[in-house]
Amino acid sequence: MKSYSRRTILQSALAAAGGCGIGSLLPAQDWRGTSRRGSRGLISQDVQTTIDNGLKYLVQRQTMVGEQRGAFGNDGYRANTAVVGLAGLAFMASGSSPNRGPYGANISACIDYLLANTQSGGFVALPNARTHGPMYGHGFATLFLAEVYGMTGNPELRDTLRSAIKLIVDTQNADGGWRYQPVRSEADISVTVCQMMALRAARNAGVFVPNETVDRCVSYVTRSQNADGGFSYMLSGGPSAFPRSAAGVVALYSAGMYDGEIIERALRYLEDNLPHESTFRGNNHFFYGQYYAAQAFWQVGTQRWEQYYRTIRQVLQDRQTAQGFWTDFICPEYGTAMACIVLQLPNNYLPIFQK
Repeated sequence: MKSYSRRTILQSALAAAGGCGIGSLLPAQDWRGTSRRGSRGLISQDVQTTIDNGLKYLVQRQTMVGEQRGAFGNDGYRANTAVVGLAGLAFMASGSSPNRGPYGANISACIDYLLANTQSGGFVALPNARTHGPMYGHGFATLFLAEVYGMTGNPELRDTLRSAIKLIVDTQNADGGWRYQPVRSEADISVTVCQMMALRAARNAGVFVPNETVDRCVSYVTRSQNADGGFSYMLSGGPSAFPRSAAGVVALYSAGMYDGEIIERALRYLEDNLPHESTFRGNNHFFYGQYYAAQAFWQVGTQRWEQYYRTIRQVLQDRQTAQGFWTDFICPEYGTAMACIVLQLPNNYLPIFQK
């Protein structure tokens, strides 16, 4: 990729040499060891309790028997592959892996559900499901499967992952982005970033991703940046907003762009527009925005990251219900998975988030 940094090139080389992802080259003797922890000291005991309660809630909400094994909840998003993929990432962020660790069985159930609901052509979506934006589900599910494959090298996942990535490559539109359906039509930055993260995770895991696909995606994202440093929803223009601007930064990170004027202006926008507690209520895209903002500041590191994390962990602790979940307009399982991923970033277990 034209914009790859030295670190990204090294990761790709390691993945190609080993046939699996960089995560599989790291020590994994203990399900919750210390070798992958970055700023682990930021997770105090009370924060860990918050995380544990959130993960326990997800365990309680996951179906473990029958045809729906691996699915979450019982509302309209029960069949949503994005929720399954994000919950799987939340479990893995604790240090568990398929059939290993306290949440190993839950991760395996997530894998089984997604594999069972991968359609011909590689589309990871429940057939005939009434789900808004199925490419969101495909992107998050593919990211999760790529992380699993990169950490385990499980050959049973290889063909499915390759097909899922091929679908993403084949449905990129002329502008370089993606939208709700797996067709080459419109594009928006939100769905585009979701696909870009899946592509990056897959390439790290040794799956072929054409350079041209990523170059076109980078072009799409950079052309979406406004003068204030934030990002518009579509190329046709529009105001910047915090959630999609955080997502735009992460898309560029996924392409290997970690610095430069575009990144710096975007980070300044995020710092200047970080939601305050008074604006959190009624924000329909709060967890989506924090999921990407956490990654944006995590990769920058040092003072920016620690200042952000100390703020968001307090907000999330204050917003957690007594039952262990976080409410969200999509479903509580979605909000809870997102919150647990954000809070567990200092563990540094997931390859896609590792520095």
